Amino acid sequence: MGPGIITASVDNDAGGITTYSLAGAQFGYLLLWTLIPMTVALAVVQEMGVRMGVVSGKGLASLIREKTGVRLVFFIMVLLLAVNFGNTLAEFSGIAVSGSIFGIPPYESLPLAALFVWLLVVRGSYRSVEKIFLVGSALYASYIISGFLAHPDWKLAAANTFIPHITPTAAFITMLVALVGTTISPWMQFYIQASVVEKGIPLKHLIYSRLDAIAGSIVTNVVAFFIIIACAATIFVHGIPVNTVADVSAALAPLAGNYASALFAFGFLNASLFAASILPLSTAHSVCEGIGFESGVSKTFREAPVFYGLYTGTIVLAAFFISLPNVPLLSILYLSQVGNGILLPVILIYMLVIANDKKIMGEYVNTRMFNYIAGATVAIMIGLSIALIFIGFL
Repeated sequence: MGPGIITASVDNDAGGITTYSLAGAQFGYLLLWTLIPMTVALAVVQEMGVRMGVVSGKGLASLIREKTGVRLVFFIMVLLLAVNFGNTLAEFSGIAVSGSIFGIPPYESLPLAALFVWLLVVRGSYRSVEKIFLVGSALYASYIISGFLAHPDWKLAAANTFIPHITPTAAFITMLVALVGTTISPWMQFYIQASVVEKGIPLKHLIYSRLDAIAGSIVTNVVAFFIIIACAATIFVHGIPVNTVADVSAALAPLAGNYASALFAFGFLNASLFAASILPLSTAHSVCEGIGFESGVSKTFREAPVFYGLYTGTIVLAAFFISLPNVPLLSILYLSQVGNGILLPVILIYMLVIANDKKIMGEYVNTRMFNYIAGATVAIMIGLSIALIFIGFL
């Protein structure tokens, strides 16, 4: 166990936490019901990923290359590289913001963070890196504590968790699409399968990998639940306008206490730093698998120069761009989200095709019921991805 919990936890990255915070601050408890179908969708897709990795012993990029050939997978890898770089910029932006909350200027926090995440992978083995990532996953508990410190209306929160509510306004629908759009990203599907393969999980332990994927999906949305209610119980109730996580952290101090504010800011720093490690790592894994180069944290720099070159280059460039003045970050982030929206349906369709291929999966192909659930998940994610792109042009 490990890859499922780590991958799902990183889904609560700088962008995800900002989205959940604004959902609670702007709409109170009204959007909590979305977390249940989001958890099911994430669990379905993540379970397919670990099952494909354990049964085939290959990463997702490798399996797609075998299905489509080098040309199409090369195009997918180029798009994934661009999209992941935009997402990595968001994580380093989150590091700069959260560092500033604690009084650390970006010219100090960014180089230190870049060096930390680089040394973490380059100097570690898979086992040591996974342990550190699991500690990072555990630190998301700071949001759960913040949620309790905010003293929410538990009856109202419970009612909105189990009773769907939709307000037919552009702002509400946009937030609804954004919430679901943060749940499943292309990089996650590549990373979880690459982790399972590198860890070398045997087929007899497949049941534990499945539990890992499902547990990770539940835990990450429990964290999202507490982020939303922390902001709903304080900022929304008092009608305080916020636009960023820094605004949220500042607003929490007089409403829920300094501990809640500090824990919220600490959680954001942990999430940004955590994702700034995983996203470049996922990028390096995916591109090397897709094109046919050696990859893996357990490999040396000499054994996998392209893998470590991509990892290093992504980190250095992202930290450098965020440190520049007047970087059009919002435009970059929007374009990366558009790229996510274009790429995700393609990846999910290929996952379904591979998960039903008996030559690859043998007796572990999807069951008919699982195909219905997975197919509906894919259809909904395609629809939401198209909606997210469409809304961005309005």
